[in-house]
Amino acid sequence: MPKIYIILVLFFISSFAFAQSLQVSGKITDEKGDPLIGASVIEKGTNNGTTANGNGAYSLSVTYSNATLIVTYVGYNKIEKEINGASTLNFALSDATILSQVTVVGSRNLNRSSTDTPVPVDVIDIREITTKQGQLDVNQLLQFAAPSFNSNRQTGSDGADHVDPASLRGLGPDQTLVLINGKRRHQSSLVNLFGTRGRGNTGTDLNAIPAAAIERIEILRDGAAAQYGSDAIAGVINIVLKESVNQLTANVNAGIFKAKYRFDDKKYDGLNYNVNLNYGLAIAKKGFINVTADYNFRDHTNRANSVASESDLARRRFGDPKINNAAVYYNAKIPIGRRIQVYSFGGFNERKGDAYAWTRFPDDDRNIPSVYPDGFDPLITSKISDRAVTAGIRGVWKSWDIDLSNTYGFNKFHFGVENSLNRSLGELSQTSFDAGGFQLAQNVSNLNVTRFYKGIMEGLNVAFGGELRTERYKIFAGERPSYYNYNPEFPGGSQGFPGYSPTDATSKSRSNVGAYADVEADLTKQFLIDAAVRFESYSDFGSTLNGKVGLRYKVTDALAIRGAVSTGFRAPSLAQKYFNSTFTNFVNGEAVEVLLANNNSAVTKALGIPKLKQETSQNASLGFTFTPASRLSITVDGYYVKVKNRVVLTGQFSDDDDEIGDLLKTLRVGKAQFFTNALSYTTTKGVDIIVAHSAPVGMGRLSTTFAANFNWMDLGPVNTSPKLAGKEDIYFDDRERRFVLASAPPSKVNLTFDYTVDKFSVMLRIIRFGEVRLTNWDYEVDTYKSRVQSDVTLNYRLTKQFSLSVGGSNILNVYPDKSSPALTESGGSWDPVQMGYNGAFFFTRLGFRF
Repeated sequence: MPKIYIILVLFFISSFAFAQSLQVSGKITDEKGDPLIGASVIEKGTNNGTTANGNGAYSLSVTYSNATLIVTYVGYNKIEKEINGASTLNFALSDATILSQVTVVGSRNLNRSSTDTPVPVDVIDIREITTKQGQLDVNQLLQFAAPSFNSNRQTGSDGADHVDPASLRGLGPDQTLVLINGKRRHQSSLVNLFGTRGRGNTGTDLNAIPAAAIERIEILRDGAAAQYGSDAIAGVINIVLKESVNQLTANVNAGIFKAKYRFDDKKYDGLNYNVNLNYGLAIAKKGFINVTADYNFRDHTNRANSVASESDLARRRFGDPKINNAAVYYNAKIPIGRRIQVYSFGGFNERKGDAYAWTRFPDDDRNIPSVYPDGFDPLITSKISDRAVTAGIRGVWKSWDIDLSNTYGFNKFHFGVENSLNRSLGELSQTSFDAGGFQLAQNVSNLNVTRFYKGIMEGLNVAFGGELRTERYKIFAGERPSYYNYNPEFPGGSQGFPGYSPTDATSKSRSNVGAYADVEADLTKQFLIDAAVRFESYSDFGSTLNGKVGLRYKVTDALAIRGAVSTGFRAPSLAQKYFNSTFTNFVNGEAVEVLLANNNSAVTKALGIPKLKQETSQNASLGFTFTPASRLSITVDGYYVKVKNRVVLTGQFSDDDDEIGDLLKTLRVGKAQFFTNALSYTTTKGVDIIVAHSAPVGMGRLSTTFAANFNWMDLGPVNTSPKLAGKEDIYFDDRERRFVLASAPPSKVNLTFDYTVDKFSVMLRIIRFGEVRLTNWDYEVDTYKSRVQSDVTLNYRLTKQFSLSVGGSNILNVYPDKSSPALTESGGSWDPVQMGYNGAFFFTRLGFRF
């Protein structure tokens, strides 16, 4: 074992030895003074806690004299109090009302916490992690905070350069459902075509939601289609917006990458900076409106390999795109009497970016030397508009909690091309183009009805409801020079990214209606069972019925076993059904025109490709939670997910194919590919392990967390049409199989030490990414060996109003293994794997709170 790991393990163990504490005791009762037996008491910011005994009494050793205690009990309002050095502290909890109940993803019980659900739920405090790490957007924050979450920035991937694909447990981005305040979030209109993550999938653009607007993020690591609807095969991410009032918070963040591989002599590039403001205003007695404004800028990085000769290069510009990202979000609730409230939340995001496309060198037949004597590097520009709004009313009628809402979401992706030309226009060609784009609109009407029965068994929660969802997808054409060929002797359209033509344009819609029922019962104080069933009917895919059963058994006060089995369903997105385009791909450094034909095209009909059908899944999980000491918790959860008829993007059929070769030549394209249910099944097996410990050490407190994900994926046989029998290696070849298998590293291990002394804290984080293997254009395996990244952050609270953080991510400037740029998917020395290819990032952050 390397010395650094020995030292860290010893440091972890030593934290037990220096424990010092302050004893606090008291009694927990209801408003009438009756004891609340089993009420939970937790020291805030730690896993240190206890429960009240038969008389409602508790006793707890805390770390600091100013520690804050959180007291909860099913059916009652949560209370937080700072002890202020007191050794005795009593709590009187009031009955929960509609305005104070909190929904935790994974349970319909409005009074249940994330720690006692039958399935694993991670709750990530955004304020805590934004203070301790340099990442500024939600995808990158979660990439380094949650081991089962994976998101890599990509380059040379067209639209995916501007919208980072993300996934849970190595499954597809479209197999994770995203909620905001418990309501379904719309997906991006983008379908990912290139890169190693999310190939052929649509996903949700998490970076459209500013981190400064978020209170916490809940990640349900289990299949939940029966509870929340289709797409929740891998799990659910619930983003909870801030509700704070009478407090202004502001942050100024800045960071820059240390450049190791560049053509020029620049030592640093990729400047990032962020400015955000958040303020909440109280309305009436318990109402509020909380508003966030956020601006984030990210400049280009360039990691084209300066060591290689030009003949070895596919690109002179290879790195992050430039992004300008602005957003305004709000969250509001207004009470109408004691038992009714109206609420609304949402916001808009505007993003402009430009990303490097593949280089056209001076002697390239796609270049015009009189226009670009040195060749040119096209820029693919984007203008992304994203907006969403939810409005609803919630009330209590005869103990039934009724929630009626409507959510509208819209995402538009408009492409442009700069520093380019249309070769078929010759020297008269313009150099900038409007390339068209696509958009997706979604409307969801939702009714949820819930009731909690305290007197049945040890507590029974009943929930049911329905949902109506409509979606519309459009592709709109670019200007004529962006796609048209004016001279058949030369390639037409804008180089770097050919625009969408009128033949690509489409407008399609569908609707979906669903209904669910959910029963959750504490049969005894030790045994919880949860059962859910959901029916859905799509206008284009028919009906489905899915179920889930979850169990949690408390063996002792310290040990609980939990598990679940469920089925799932995902209808192919409208983009997967109807997207079509002609684009330029590079195979062994050579440009090839590729047709991506939709499921109803002449090409797919000529090959006998069947209509897309839904994916179905079977999920199972089993694990335990163990608290052997007051400041130590251990959770281990194994999982199994089998997805049948998985939708993927096929390999590329060439114009010499005996079935469609002549057709492709007529269409003036060299290759064609399409979306199909190519994989008969995939099976993903894995385990999540989280160990958390907190204890006094010296004059401060040390919090130590070990979090790891290990996963294994197998791919089943390839489904082909009769006309393509024997062509499975083209239909879904080894390159495509490797892309699916590389959706996540086979392991990701995160070891974090967070030490706090009064106003000062230091965080050390070490992350190990497992080995990733991809197949290059020569159909040889590129191996990206395991890598370890080290992060350090120092934080000092200057006053109650000001705090300063400085630090670095990947401070040892570690990169993945290099590959040949001409043979990789990205055209650079690295595909977007593991921790990425940008190297060390150094940052500073100034926080204000008034």
